[in-house]
Amino acid sequence: MSDSSNVERFRRLIEEGFTGGNLDVVDELVSPECVEHQRGNRSGVDGAKEVIRTLHRWMSDFSLTIEDVAVVGDVVWARNRARGINTGSVMGNPPSGRLVEIDVIDIVRFEDGQVVEHWGIADQLGMMLQLGLMPVRERAAVG
Repeated sequence: MSDSSNVERFRRLIEEGFTGGNLDVVDELVSPECVEHQRGNRSGVDGAKEVIRTLHRWMSDFSLTIEDVAVVGDVVWARNRARGINTGSVMGNPPSGRLVEIDVIDIVRFEDGQVVEHWGIADQLGMMLQLGLMPVRERAAVG
């Protein structure tokens, strides 16, 4: 498979699956044997679908936008931007109604046109701060 084919598959998964909430695209593009390396997420098709459902439950108008992408062999590396209004309970906390906007790094390995491994790093601290779930301390003046 060419590098550009994997980028297009990744783009479809992000745009149609994560942003659009289309779970059928997950069946097409994620291998049932996909290994998930992101802490807290389950492996396989069901794990990917669970993440999409959760994000859309937490945030109305949830979107994930690809900002930068690079390819090395069968691996797609991407810097994404997640956005949404918090209208659902997050980790047992009531909705804040606040806009959340964080960076997400995704590394996805493809085999035979499907995702077989995923590593993800979302700015969870940034999300918690924006939701008001962690106190922001003022920095003391230096000097």
